[in-house]
Amino acid sequence: MTDAVRATGLTKRFGDVLALDGLDLRVPEGTVLGLLGPNGAGKTTAVSILTTLLEPDAGEATIAGADLRTQPKVVRERIGLSGQYAAVDEVLTGFENLEMIGRLYGFDRSRARQRAGELLERFDLVEAGRRPVKTYSGGMRRRLDLAGALVAEPPVLFLDEPTTGLDPRSRLELWSVIRELVERGSTLLLTTQYLEEADQLADEILVIDHGRELARGTAHQLKLQVGGERIHVTVESPEHLEPARAVLAALAVGEVEVDVEARSLLAPISGGARVLTTALRHLDDRGVQITDVGLRRPTLDDVFLTLTGHVAEPDSDAPGASPPSDGRAADDPTVPAPELTQEVQP
Repeated sequence: MTDAVRATGLTKRFGDVLALDGLDLRVPEGTVLGLLGPNGAGKTTAVSILTTLLEPDAGEATIAGADLRTQPKVVRERIGLSGQYAAVDEVLTGFENLEMIGRLYGFDRSRARQRAGELLERFDLVEAGRRPVKTYSGGMRRRLDLAGALVAEPPVLFLDEPTTGLDPRSRLELWSVIRELVERGSTLLLTTQYLEEADQLADEILVIDHGRELARGTAHQLKLQVGGERIHVTVESPEHLEPARAVLAALAVGEVEVDVEARSLLAPISGGARVLTTALRHLDDRGVQITDVGLRRPTLDDVFLTLTGHVAEPDSDAPGASPPSDGRAADDPTVPAPELTQEVQP
């Protein structure tokens, strides 16, 4: 399978900050690569370089067959970019936004208007298309922004945290749109902090932190690296935490995690339901009162914790939040946000 995106040794430094440290990545045609990492991991820096917004200090890349360093104009003609914040003009209508982008790509007026109409229908924005964007919900703005990235029908799309700030319903709607794009043959590089998003959408996941690769593989392969199953127990009162921890520690194959505030414990085990049954019997013998118990397989949260030593940080832009007041991107404090909120134009 031909790689639509291939990069080797990408390195970028901002003063004393090493944002990318020899990063390699590849995205085969018609697939989705999930670039996963916490704030400051280097995700937005990587996207900025691959979309020609930043020049790397070292490394090479080809995008849709064009060399990043020697053919930047060709690269821009073959990609679409949707940044962390919807790059739409709030005064214009949805239709006018898309028409304007088409004209910037060099379409004549008739073609630009035709394409705007097609995309409004495709993204279920026909009824809202004649309204000013300032009246749109967050989910509608994100769909319009993604539509803008598709005006020129690029073979490769870069989606930088596309569901940042969306409510759960809007996030699910945008996931559906992204799946449709892939089914139609688009190639996507998707950055995200939402582990479930990577699990749902990505054919392969590349986990990075501090600009370096930590692991790569399918969601299933990454979960296998963690291995085993987990017993999750919630006790009735704090005084039951220590006896519960002692019971689970005797059965666990790794360290038992204790959340004092939630009165919960998580223990990695080997043996599934048999060990769970034994644990419940021993907990009862010790007089531990349980309010909830379950057996689950590893999640990407577990993978992330194992690889980085900490859980994925919560998104810095929760629903209703505004972009950072200092004008910088949420992911990489070294990268100016205004550049990243523009669709790439030829």
